[in-house]
Amino acid sequence: MDGAIKRITEREQAYVMEVLNTQFRASLSGSMTRRLEEKFAARFGAKYAISHVNGTATLHAALAAAGIGPGDEVIVPPLTMASTSLAVLHANAVPIFADVDPDTFTIAPADIEKKISACTKAIIPVALYGLSPDMDAIMKIAARHNLVVIEDDAECFLGYYKSRLVGSIGHMASFSFQSSKHITAGEGGMLITDDEALAGRVRRFNSLGYAMLEGGAGKGKITKDVIQDPAYERHISVGWNYRMPELCAAVALAQVERLDELVDRRLRVAGLYDEAIKGCDWLVKQQVPEGYKHSYWTYVLKLENAGQFSWHDFRRKYMELGGDGIYGAWQPTYLEPAFSKQRFYPRGCPTLCPHYGGQLQEYGPGLCPVAESIQPKLLQFKTNYLDMNMARKKAEALAETIRYFGRRR
Repeated sequence: MDGAIKRITEREQAYVMEVLNTQFRASLSGSMTRRLEEKFAARFGAKYAISHVNGTATLHAALAAAGIGPGDEVIVPPLTMASTSLAVLHANAVPIFADVDPDTFTIAPADIEKKISACTKAIIPVALYGLSPDMDAIMKIAARHNLVVIEDDAECFLGYYKSRLVGSIGHMASFSFQSSKHITAGEGGMLITDDEALAGRVRRFNSLGYAMLEGGAGKGKITKDVIQDPAYERHISVGWNYRMPELCAAVALAQVERLDELVDRRLRVAGLYDEAIKGCDWLVKQQVPEGYKHSYWTYVLKLENAGQFSWHDFRRKYMELGGDGIYGAWQPTYLEPAFSKQRFYPRGCPTLCPHYGGQLQEYGPGLCPVAESIQPKLLQFKTNYLDMNMARKKAEALAETIRYFGRRR
């Protein structure tokens, strides 16, 4: 496929019309969400898939299902979207940051081991930019310390780790359908697991703690005689209303059915960038270890030019030559004001852990020196071009930018 593809096709539109034609009648609602969950579970080889309103709610629900609560520590990477750590705060737990690998930029297993304490209960490794972290090492650490592993795969659809599909390795895996992701419903998320007990707790947590969902991973069935009875007790636990709307499910279902096409487009765009940077020794690509398959939510280069010109200089010239705006990497999460200025207080989560003796967990420079050194150098290039001719122009602009600065060296 050399030309353009559509982000939203007639298939998505047809499924949306199916939902609208039900007039949102309660007796007919839920069918599209169920179809999406079944299709997603089958595509990723999971026993259970539970849809959510977004890919942060999925992480919150996973932590709740794992029994994570006040005073518990969850190890997370600092170099990723802050939602990973914010979900830990939502669970009233404490984010503990482990540094990243200098070549893959993903969370470093050796530093995970160093950050484990008596309060550690879980690890959330992130498949950063579409690349899996070293999951074998992470799962071994988790087994030694009896920790739950929740994969954050928001940026990785159809990535592989040593022949295994990313999302199939941890105890649970979270995906996002936010608008920039490989597949989208505008918003939405999915959590998958093979553990029936975890799936049941996730389902109940994202559905207001409904009794009808107790003990089951699937959507509960209940007769009208029961639900209409004035003595019926509906809520057996506290839960959130994190359920995905049927209209979003309709779009997401069509996108799952088109998943190979949509991921393949990003891989092809990444291939164009690969050609553009050939022979350039001062732009260093995110390393893809042998046996891994990157899914290229975005294409990332590290600028290693010994200060001869700035990140901003490179971005400006790239845009002058026809490139789109290059995104910088997120600040290390613990340096964001919400963390460094402790703006989660008095919510209370970091004050309740006995490990800290009732003191606030402090976040600031120096926690993860590798991440802090890498972050200002990263150049994130878009891969979500629907038209390959447009993508070629952007790759040509990158090649020309490299030639421009190469002549100045």
